[in-house]
Amino acid sequence: MLTIQSIPAFNDNYIWLIHSQDNHCVVVDPGDATPVIKVLEEQQLTLDAILLTHHHHDHIGGISELKRFAPQCNIVGPANEPIPGISQSVSDGDQVELFGERFMVLGLPGHTLGHVAYVGDEKLFCGDTLFSAGCGRLFEGTPEQMFNSLQKLAALPDETEVYCSHEYTSSNLSFALVAEQTNPHLQRYREEVSRKRAQGISTIPSTMGQEKLINPFLRCDQPNIKKSVADKAVNDSDLETFAALRRWKDEF
Repeated sequence: MLTIQSIPAFNDNYIWLIHSQDNHCVVVDPGDATPVIKVLEEQQLTLDAILLTHHHHDHIGGISELKRFAPQCNIVGPANEPIPGISQSVSDGDQVELFGERFMVLGLPGHTLGHVAYVGDEKLFCGDTLFSAGCGRLFEGTPEQMFNSLQKLAALPDETEVYCSHEYTSSNLSFALVAEQTNPHLQRYREEVSRKRAQGISTIPSTMGQEKLINPFLRCDQPNIKKSVADKAVNDSDLETFAALRRWKDEF
């Protein structure tokens, strides 16, 4: 089993550090090099690789400085995203080996067109596609692309730990509780999240099992969700329910 550590960055980003038993590590989506280098030096870790999910600056801004700090590190990123400095391009169906564990690359267009995630060792690093109780905005892709990407993630085992890139859970829950007011799992999760945030504790990782119970964007087949968007959707298909839900969230 690999050890995962969060490195907070900016206002609400998480840079994820994956490390093995022998002081070697990988970081995911380092938008800022400074906090990463601080952790590497304090814990005397060797940076073997950087995994990237998409091209937004708050996910890739630290690459060049980290490469100067650790010239040997392999920079793994999506083949169809405009990211300079990638040494290993990956796309849907590829595999990346990290400390003896194989991670599958999942193509997840929607937030951006070339967005990818990495899943292995019962852990999912999904960038800005799936958040706890929410999903990413559609900056480049279509509702259909994002819907299909989320369905791909929903097919993962329930015990899969979800390591997304932002602490958006509290604000996402505010919307989810309006979209599905009678969901008892949401009520309980809100209490748990409120306790954690009051103590300054991260709400991430979540699990896929948890998200399927509380995340409205994974529950577009549910009658309560369809009813909530009935006046905003042109039909009651799961895809149109998702599209209407995402439009509603954009304005919420």
